[in-house]
Amino acid sequence: QMVLSEKVNQLMEWASKRSVIRMNGDKFRRLVKAPPRNYSVIVMFTALQPHRQCVVCKQADEEYQILANSWRYSSAFTNKIFFAMVDFDEGSDVFQMLNMNSAPTFINFPAKGKPKRGDTYELQVRGFAAEQLARWVADRTDVNIRVIRPPNYAGPLMLGLLLAVVGGLVYLRGSNLDFLYNKTGWAFAALCFVLAMTSGQMWNHIRGPPYAHKNPHTGQVSYIHGSSQAQFVAETHIVLLFS
Repeated sequence: QMVLSEKVNQLMEWASKRSVIRMNGDKFRRLVKAPPRNYSVIVMFTALQPHRQCVVCKQADEEYQILANSWRYSSAFTNKIFFAMVDFDEGSDVFQMLNMNSAPTFINFPAKGKPKRGDTYELQVRGFAAEQLARWVADRTDVNIRVIRPPNYAGPLMLGLLLAVVGGLVYLRGSNLDFLYNKTGWAFAALCFVLAMTSGQMWNHIRGPPYAHKNPHTGQVSYIHGSSQAQFVAETHIVLLFS
């Protein structure tokens, strides 16, 4: 009981300072793997260092931080569950211990027993949105987390700017609004929108891929992604040009 109490107090102290507890091999073995334990630990295995060039890791980390913050600052916060992270460059021995060769990966280490098949999050199937992660956490731990996202004013600001521009044009050309009935202008705008969407510009906005990839060993630059499930920004520009 004394050992368990010390472990819980240590995790609570760290969680009070940072919603996602960063762990190396020693901390992981002592607080996650070794018994006794009456708490669950959700661990994100990732590779966030710039030289790893893991764009998905950064995006998943942002959603993971939102989920952990939602739990940490919730009125229902308890020591029943903790959120942690093991970066490859800080805990490569943990990756080897678990025979893990990909990142990001989310695993729930339950309060009792070893992780089962369902305790590994299906990232490719469910995505890494905080809301999806919260549903998975509720299924594995019975802890329901209400995701609270920080306010984003970019959308309303851009909409207001667009309305201001349109309103300014209407005001300046109040006596001559024939340009609103110009079919060629509307057709050109619609064509640009269609080409932008079909070439993958929305993918760029959502996933934030790099413009191209430079092999650090050979120096060769690739403009076309090797996987059919991903693409570079340069690739979408090539498709746009062909279209």
